Amino acid sequence: MSDSLIVYKGVAHPELCDVMGHMTTRHYIAMFDDASYHFLYTVFGWSGEQAKTDNRGWADVKHVIEYQDEVAAGDLLELRANFVKVGNKSITVSYSMFNLAKNQLAATLESTSVYFDTLNRKAIPLTESMQAQAKPYL
Repeated sequence: MSDSLIVYKGVAHPELCDVMGHMTTRHYIAMFDDASYHFLYTVFGWSGEQAKTDNRGWADVKHVIEYQDEVAAGDLLELRANFVKVGNKSITVSYSMFNLAKNQLAATLESTSVYFDTLNRKAIPLTESMQAQAKPYL
């Protein structure tokens, strides 16, 4: 397995926190989602623009999130990613959110996404080129 890629850096701003003073769940998933776009771009050169031009995109079909340590307002976060699996029509990616100041794992997400035909609304096979592009990251 390759080293994890840094795919997102952010700050837990006060407005991302709930009444108990820690980052609320909805913002964890937003950061993981932003990180996924950077991962897809780094590995496959894919961006949302391609969903418009060639009607190909990605659809998340499964998320498993584990919260390891609280994230408070002002915490600096770094998200890293690596493949768990590359299938015929899907990829499974492991994302890790690190609290830099604490040097602590804050949360993980294992996400399965299918390559998607946006016109016909169905999963389609990854191309041979995509399979080859993924290999260095396995």
